Amino acid sequence: MFDDDLPRKKHDLLADLAREDLDRLSIADLDERIAALEAELARARAKRDGAAKFRAAADSLFKS
Repeated sequence: MFDDDLPRKKHDLLADLAREDLDRLSIADLDERIAALEAELARARAKRDGAAKFRAAADSLFKS
C-alpha cells in the first residue's frame, strides 16, 4: 500500500489500562495487576535514572 511508509499511530497502552473494567477482577487478580504495575514502574524508574546518569555524564564531558 501507499501508506506503508507513513508513521503508524502509536497505540496508547496506558489509556487502554485506564479504560479497563476492574469490576470483573477478583481480589487476587487485582493484587496480581498491582504487582505487575509496580514492577513496570520500577523498570521505568530504573531506565529513567540510567538515562539521567548517562545524560549528566555526557553533559559533564562536553562542558569541559
